[in-house]
Amino acid sequence: MPINCFINTFPLHYKIKFYLCNMATKKINTYPLVTAESTFDAVILCNGEYPSHPIPLAILAHARYLCCCDGAALACIAHGLQPDAIVGDGDSLPETLKQTYAHIFHPVSEQDDNDQTKATRFCMTQGFKRIAYVGSTGKREDHTLGNISLLARYKSEFGLEVTMITDYGWFVAAQGDAQFSAFQHQQVSIFNKDCTALSSSGLKWDAYPCTALWQGTLNEAVDNTFALKADGGYLVFRTFEAKE
Repeated sequence: MPINCFINTFPLHYKIKFYLCNMATKKINTYPLVTAESTFDAVILCNGEYPSHPIPLAILAHARYLCCCDGAALACIAHGLQPDAIVGDGDSLPETLKQTYAHIFHPVSEQDDNDQTKATRFCMTQGFKRIAYVGSTGKREDHTLGNISLLARYKSEFGLEVTMITDYGWFVAAQGDAQFSAFQHQQVSIFNKDCTALSSSGLKWDAYPCTALWQGTLNEAVDNTFALKADGGYLVFRTFEAKE
């Protein structure tokens, strides 16, 4: 009997242990839970909906380096925070603010990239690799979809470790085999970028290389960790709250 067929006869908790032990011999990325205590090299505040959930608010409040995308600086300052950098073309900023914050305003006039990517490139020049994004979603839906999809580019082309935090959970961009911290009944969605092989352990339903965005949504963690085995890139969304 082929080994994979034999393993499939194991109880679920043994399959998870076997899968994780097998992965432990390889170099894989691990993705912890995002909490109010999570830290990043830099936090980029985008000009979408300002967060209301305690976790993204805490991450903004204790950011080691806070970079605002253009008009997001207005919301940042209005909420009592002081940015370390403001990056963008400046079209959403009043002249008085540009003058007041001229020492940290870094104008970028080119329009090939959106403000989120301009801020990302700037943070890269500062040596930052682990970057969190807050305020990337909400308001216009086309901006939301564009900002989320860019995470895969930041991972594959820029070599960054990126996390996008919303009021409901967070996205990470992953490549190849990876292990994710979780909790029972946590909702998990997987968005395939270019995998032709994709499988999972520790999820309620087995993952597969979806060809449509909706196909990998609304999965669920069955334990405090799950693992994905893949030959390409993908995005994973995990919720802050468990499904009741």
